[in-house]
Amino acid sequence: MNIVIAMDSFKGSLTSLEAGEAACSGIRRVLPEAKVKVMPLADGGEGTVEALTLGMGGELHRVEVTGPLGDKVMAQYGILPEGKTAIVEMAAATGLTLVPQDRRNPLHTTTYGVGEILRDASRHGCRHFIIGIGGSATNDGGLGMLQALGYEMLDENGELVPRGAIGLKKLARIETDKVMPELKDCSFRIACDVANPLCGPQGCSAIFAPQKGASPVEVADMDKWMAHYAELSHGKFSHANAETPGAGATGGLGFAFLTYTNAKLESGIDIVLAETKLEEQIAKADLVITGEGRLDGQTIMGKAPIGVAKIAKRYNKTVLSVSGSVTPEAKVCNEHGIDAFFPMLRSVTSLEEAMNPATARQNMADTVEQVMRLIKIYDFRK
Repeated sequence: MNIVIAMDSFKGSLTSLEAGEAACSGIRRVLPEAKVKVMPLADGGEGTVEALTLGMGGELHRVEVTGPLGDKVMAQYGILPEGKTAIVEMAAATGLTLVPQDRRNPLHTTTYGVGEILRDASRHGCRHFIIGIGGSATNDGGLGMLQALGYEMLDENGELVPRGAIGLKKLARIETDKVMPELKDCSFRIACDVANPLCGPQGCSAIFAPQKGASPVEVADMDKWMAHYAELSHGKFSHANAETPGAGATGGLGFAFLTYTNAKLESGIDIVLAETKLEEQIAKADLVITGEGRLDGQTIMGKAPIGVAKIAKRYNKTVLSVSGSVTPEAKVCNEHGIDAFFPMLRSVTSLEEAMNPATARQNMADTVEQVMRLIKIYDFRK
């Protein structure tokens, strides 16, 4: 039997590969002769760097960059084996979790560190970038990232504007003479699953800035500054469009990528599935096993297990899901390619105990073992 395992990460418990290896051990107890392929899986969010880089035999790199508050943080990114593709999570340099609750203020938090990661990867020869964006502490329209890449963001006196959204208030001119020359040869696939424009009632300031610490007055001010930034950008680059779906992603970082780099916004899971060539493995499989920490009604909204199931159904493959827990609404997943799903909790327990990595690995292996015992019985009866 040829089995493909493609698990999403169990956030706070198991990585994608750890969950997959645990499932594999359960299979081996019943079908030691089975051919099992564990594939990395992620949706462009947390865990994407590790899942893709390690799952595809690449190398993890660490670099000191500017954090959202301006202090130095260590950020991790990956380079795939061919040496030209970098995997980056924006949150490594500017994530909301890097800012204490009492210091959250998007007027001053910056995306500068994102640009520093890109520069470091380019120095290592990377020209193709897969970027996971989301979970940021910023609302600077990507201003900081662009500054780190060499774009000069100037005020009316020709001086560099400060970092953070406050810099947009003073922005009067944009110069490109000092942009790093490698940028013109770089392409970016941006994992983006939101469709917000840059400005207006559904823009990044109105929708996302309040959770990053902005007051109603600051939200209104930043939206006005963002619109001015979009006008200046359009004057420099005629294709700049603040209304493009996803331009407002990550405090306007989506707009910066679309306007100032060779970038495309795509579904995170679609990028990962394409890069890992998972479809080639599924086409040869007899059985596909997927899963995530919690299977629920939201799983069908572009989550990784459904992405796997959609591919599998093109080839009429059986798809099973093993998850940390399931909700009553999870039954909708049966209508979207998951033939059967199984919660792996073995007893009444606390959330802390269930998420303990050792417990989670054991529960995964034990659950998959029992599923495979049933499959073995019916396979032998054919």
